[in-house]
Amino acid sequence: MSTVSPFPPLPALRHLGDIADLLPVIVCDTREQDPLPIRRLPVIRGTLYTGDYSTAGLETVFAVERKSIPDLVACCAASNRERFENELHRLRGFHFRRLLVIGDRTDIETGNYRSNIHPAAVLGTLAAFEIRYDCPVVFAPTPDAGAVLVERWAWYAAREYVNTVNDLFRAAAPTVAPNP
Repeated sequence: MSTVSPFPPLPALRHLGDIADLLPVIVCDTREQDPLPIRRLPVIRGTLYTGDYSTAGLETVFAVERKSIPDLVACCAASNRERFENELHRLRGFHFRRLLVIGDRTDIETGNYRSNIHPAAVLGTLAAFEIRYDCPVVFAPTPDAGAVLVERWAWYAAREYVNTVNDLFRAAAPTVAPNP
């Protein structure tokens, strides 16, 4: 793995030391059986409340649920639908949430999967879930492309939270006297 990060440093306050040079850490759920090939950010395994991927320190606000086309189609079946809807319901509490589908939407449109569920039913279910659970569905053609999306989302989420903390420190700085 390269030591040069493709991501610029986070905008942390310089007086905090080397924190600006740190990278966000992806948390991959321990139940994830075939993890995405994340290569540009550090990855740790951990048990997540919901979703398959998060960012260390942001586990209560950032979640990505990953599905393959066969998994997604199975989740649209009556036998698995309730469990999947419970997962999407839990995601509603997260500031950043995504349903990441590894595969091509045309595979669903053309019925290129092993199930008797009609493609229109799968796509209609996805559209309903996007609206009902306010969870965008994003397709990535390969696991590598999906990993890049998770890395990008994690880095930008971390940057936004670091900026928020920086703003809090800057706002308080004029009112706080330095320690003698």
